[in-house]
Amino acid sequence: MAEIEPETLLPNDRVIQAVADGEMTQITRGQAYAEEGDSFHINDQTFVVERIEQLTLGEMTDADAQREGSPDLEAYKERMVRAHGGNFEWDDSAEVIQHRLEAQ
Repeated sequence: MAEIEPETLLPNDRVIQAVADGEMTQITRGQAYAEEGDSFHINDQTFVVERIEQLTLGEMTDADAQREGSPDLEAYKERMVRAHGGNFEWDDSAEVIQHRLEAQ
């Protein structure tokens, strides 16, 4: 359990703000950028990495997409393509790491 900088886990200012605003409570990345129990601060708010889970993109659900700040899985897929400058193809077998966040 360590205190990390938000930028260690959250890739850009838009995502940092979405977490701060409560629009995102989970972020899925290609590798683990934190451990369960790690915490970080945005403004005066503390967030804790409550759960880390390895899964494949094909296992993601609409509920996961909503925790990521998208209305559904299809919108999340489209957002990932835009976020990666068009250099992203959704591969159901690709392994990813979900980081579940909780505001304290």
